[in-house]
Formats: sequence, C-alpha cells, structure tokens
Amino acid sequence: MSKAKTNRLATGKNYLRLLLFGAASFYGLDASAQEKKEFIDRDNMDLSVKPGDDFYQYASGAWLKNNPVPAKETRWGSFNLLRDFNIKAVQDILKEAAANKKAPAGSVEKRVGDFYAAGMDSATIEKLGYTPIKADLKRVGAVKDVKGVLNEVATLRTTGAGSPMFGFYVGQDRKNVEVMIPQFSQGGTTLPDRDYYLKDDARSQKIQEALKNYITTLFTLTGVPKAKAQQNAETVFNLEKKMAQAQMARVEMRDPYKTYNKFAVADFSKTTPNIDWKPLMAKMKVTGQDTVLVNNPAFFKELDGLLKNTPVTDWQTYLQWNVLKSSAPYLSSAFVDANFAYSQALSGQKVQTPRWQRMSSLTDGTIGDLLGQLYVKKHFKPEAKARMEEMISNLVKAYEIRINNLDWMSATTKEKALAKLHAFTPKVGYPDKWKPYDGLAINRKTFFQNVRNAGQWGYNDMISQLGKPVDRSKWGMTAPTVNAYYSPVMNEIVFPAGILQFPFFDPNADDAVNYGGIGAVIGHEISHGFDDSGSQYDKDGNLRNWWTEEDRARFEEKAAALVKQYNAYTVLDTVHVNGKLTLGENIGDLGGLSAAYEAFKMTEQGKSNEKINGFTPDQRFFLAWAQVWRGNILPEAAAQQIVTDSHSPGEFRTIGAPVNMDAWYEAFNVKPGDKLYIAPEDRIRLW
Repeated sequence: MSKAKTNRLATGKNYLRLLLFGAASFYGLDASAQEKKEFIDRDNMDLSVKPGDDFYQYASGAWLKNNPVPAKETRWGSFNLLRDFNIKAVQDILKEAAANKKAPAGSVEKRVGDFYAAGMDSATIEKLGYTPIKADLKRVGAVKDVKGVLNEVATLRTTGAGSPMFGFYVGQDRKNVEVMIPQFSQGGTTLPDRDYYLKDDARSQKIQEALKNYITTLFTLTGVPKAKAQQNAETVFNLEKKMAQAQMARVEMRDPYKTYNKFAVADFSKTTPNIDWKPLMAKMKVTGQDTVLVNNPAFFKELDGLLKNTPVTDWQTYLQWNVLKSSAPYLSSAFVDANFAYSQALSGQKVQTPRWQRMSSLTDGTIGDLLGQLYVKKHFKPEAKARMEEMISNLVKAYEIRINNLDWMSATTKEKALAKLHAFTPKVGYPDKWKPYDGLAINRKTFFQNVRNAGQWGYNDMISQLGKPVDRSKWGMTAPTVNAYYSPVMNEIVFPAGILQFPFFDPNADDAVNYGGIGAVIGHEISHGFDDSGSQYDKDGNLRNWWTEEDRARFEEKAAALVKQYNAYTVLDTVHVNGKLTLGENIGDLGGLSAAYEAFKMTEQGKSNEKINGFTPDQRFFLAWAQVWRGNILPEAAAQQIVTDSHSPGEFRTIGAPVNMDAWYEAFNVKPGDKLYIAPEDRIRLW
C-alpha cells in the first residue's frame, strides 16, 4: 500500500470497517472470467470431500491446488485475480494519459499522466539518488534541544516528509459528529504492531533483526559508516520499543469509549510537562481549536518522559530515520530494494512488485479522485449502479425482517435498531463530487517532489476541514478500489465501482451468485453498524448507548460465543485466529450472509429448487460465498495477518458464518458426525 493511501485511510482505525483485508486495496478481474457462462465452476471444487467435513476444500480444493502464490505476491485468491485485471485497466488509462501530448494544462488527463510518467522515469530517479532528502536529513540532524525536536515533528508532518512520534488527524467528534476535531493517537513505531517489539519468540526476533538491518542499510546508503549505522539502528529500535511498550494492544483499541478521551488543549499540556500543545499545534497549522481527542493519554505521558530522558542526539537519529523510511520507496533503486528486503521479511514475498504496478497503485492512492474520473468513464456501467441500489434496498428489507424476528432483543431496542437501519446512507460507484486537488503541483520530471507535494497538499486539505461543516459527500476509498466499508460516524455503507465485478457481482449471473457475493458484502457492511463496536453508535453516528442493559448483555453473550468459535481455528502450528480482534468482521460475515440469504429467498430463484449445473439455488448461494474467500497465503504473511488484521483468514471466513446457519446444513445435507457439524441449539444466531 502506498504511503499516500495509508494517510488517506488514517481514520480507518476508528471510523472505517472494511470488507476485505484491513485497509489494503485490491484491484481487478481477468477479462475472460466475465465471459464465463457458468459462475460456479465444478473444476475449481474437490467433490471428493464432504462439504460437512471441510466446506473450504469442497468448494475450492482444486483451485487451491492449481493456484500457488506467485513470486510477486504474498497471497493469491479471488481478490488477486480481481486486482490483476483492475490494475492493468488502471495502467492502460495511465499510459494513455501519459502519452497524450495534447492534454490541456491542468486537465485531469494531463495531471494523472504527468504523475504516472514521473514515477516511471527511473533514469532520472536513479540519477538523483538520495539528493531529494539531503536537506531534510541535515536539518533534523542538527536539532539542539527538545523544542527543536518538537518543531521538526511538526515540520515533517506538514511537509509530507513523515509522521514521527505520534499519530494525528482531523476527524468527526464521535460524540458530536457534526463537528470536526483534532485527534491525537499513539504511534511513533515502524513495525506493524507493538507485539513485534515486545515478544521474543523466533518469528518476532527475525522481524526485529529485519528492521535493524533496514535501518542500517538506509543510513549506510546516505554515507554513514556501517558501524555508526548499526549503532543508529539500535538507538532507533530501543526508542521505538519504549513507545511500543506505552501503546495499547489492538484489541483494546477496538473499544470506542476507551479511545475517546477529550481534553482542553491546556489540560492536555498539563499531562505532558515537556510538550506545550498549543504552540506545537500552531506549528502543525492547527489554530483556533481549544479541544482535542486523544486515543491513549497514557502513551503521551510516556512519550513526554521519553522526550525529557532521551539524549537529543538519539532524537536526531530517530528523526532522520523517519525521513528515510517515509522516502525510501520513492528514491533510487538501492533504497527501494532495501525497503522490499524489509517487507519481504514480514510477508515472505519472493520478488518485488513490478514498477508499473507500484506506480499505478501510487497514482490511485495519491490522486485517486482524478484517476477515478477516467476509470469510471471506461469501466463503470450505470446499470451496475441501478442493480446495486436495488439489491441494497432488498438487503435493508431483509435486515428489517430479521431484526423484527429476533428472539433475544426487546421491542424497545428493536425500535432503535430499525431507526438506525433506516438512517443508513448508501454510496455506490463513485463520489457525487470529485476532489479537485486545487493547488497541487505535479511535474512529470520531479517524481519525488510530486509525492512530497501530494503529502503536503493532503495534510493541508485535512486541516482545512476544521471549523467547517462535515462533508458528507466525501469518500474514504477511490472508485477503482475493490473493497467496501461502513463508517459508524457517517452511518453510511460505501461500495466503490471496483468491487462491482465477478466473483462479487455480474449482471449476467443468477441471483444465487449475486446474493452470495455482493449481497453478502452489502449485508456485511450493514452488519458493521451492529457489530461489537459499530452497535455503540446511534442512527446519527454519535457514540451513544441506545440499548437496554438486558439486551446489551444478551448481545455480548452471543458475541463471546463467536469469539470462542474463531479462537479455536488454527492458522499455523500454534497460531490461532484472534477471536476478539476479528470479532467485528466475524459479526459482519455472520450477519451479512444471513441477511443476504433472507433477501435471496425473496427472489424467484430463491423460492425455487431448480438446479443449475447440478447445484440447487441454496447450494449455489453458499458456493458463491465460498469462492469469494478462496486463496493461498505465504506462512509469513499469514503470521502477520493474525497479529495485525481485524479480518479472519479466508478459510475461516468461508466456514465461520455458514456453520451457524440452518440453511447451509439443509443445502448440503450436513449431519451429526460431520466435522463441521454444530448442534442447532449451539449455533450462534445474532442478526
């Protein structure tokens, strides 16, 4: 994922509940797949396996055997096939735009083409080496005191050169969603999760060494002697480890109340004697704001102590590291290769992603609303949007029926749940209002500066939201993205154009396939409004309890059972799914698939028993769900996913929801004694 996209989705930690793999973005579909007349292909299945013993292998066994992970990937599945078509479609658009010599200055085509062309100009990039960051390295390496350190923390952030020490963004106040407010979060570390610093098992130690090697390599590439570079690596690692020790774990961070701590700026400064937030915020271009939100106040108290007790020379090194790591992917090949070697240790990826693919993704992640306009013209059909809106309407009706039929929820809470359901705002395809990126300078000869300009522009755009009404037209994803999300503070479900393709959706597919695919996606995103976290927000998006005490207790009892179910799934040797971390997504899957099935049964096909290619309508519905989640993954990537991703692995998404649905047992004649069998009274029935 590009740095720009990471910044754009920074609010995802609190606001976005994604469908797929964390905040990652996936693209495309092999064009031939759309020409297939049979959407449930027996050749992909292993019919020798009983569905009640291993539904994942039954539905996808042959496909899994015949599709190992390619060298340039860390996983390979339906989403990767989608990505390959879409990223090539994006590349075609970008190449055409870059070659268009007649595109007027300032036009969408000209700006998109210039950004991509600059990224593909490897000769110029190679010639520059690390020249683009020499001034930054010199400046941050000369800070004299704590005040100087903090000034640089602000400067790097406002110029798009890094985000050291802590996280910062502007977002809606979760308890007053019509107001945009500055928000501070724990941060300052490089590894994907705090546990990598704190654990000493073999896998964690290997990753720690990879980070130290990465730090050492980047410093040596700027002319620092190896011994000094190794010393710098120890300095940075030890400082980041102390920050990691002060961070809350991911499971704790899922609690929207625990991470909601409002301070007057003056009071926040009292908790950090060495950080006066008012002048620091002014340097971060935040003025006229007297209140902030802090997700982990204890982290900032520890950070304050680190500022006081750590030598300034160590902070110089830490700041230089932040410049280096934020810049490495956009410098000469030696830096890019070092960046890949580090990520390789984390993910197991064998060879680097081709440059054209990286630059296509970067363009999407950086100026996605420009690229999106060109993408939608070529690849999004109005009839897809109309069909999607019809299915969303049907899923809302199905959800309403299911809420009304809940046997564990009182009438009082049902009324509030239905009010929230009917307040959902759906968005399909692309924004009604494209972001114009006014003032963003793009030059086809200065790749690194383009990236920096975009980072600075994005920061200023974020700050500009303060003091203005909340922009409810904005999107958290670009139009080409193959993903979907729910935002609790907006109470909206969003489906970019990129996801409206097979295996999720095809206008020529039967209802069983579309409802088992995109129907379950729609239901999944609706269910995020009613998962363990999203259910704590009301119909207007405010963090406010709308449950009776008894109903909430019943909900949490059922959620605890789901945690237990997923905790039992083994991923690698002794590594299990983290049921608490993945709870929201697992509720999304169970609620979403159940509602999609309810909606499917309202269709003509859903009411019939007519077989297609030997499968009943219900069988096709569940097989469509299964083929969405098939995929192979490298062991290293699987281990990282368990620590960092709030989604369960595809194998367990395939089976986790169906084993709680009576219809699945009936469709495949699953009986007591089958390995996946759960007694009816033990099946978890939530939404």
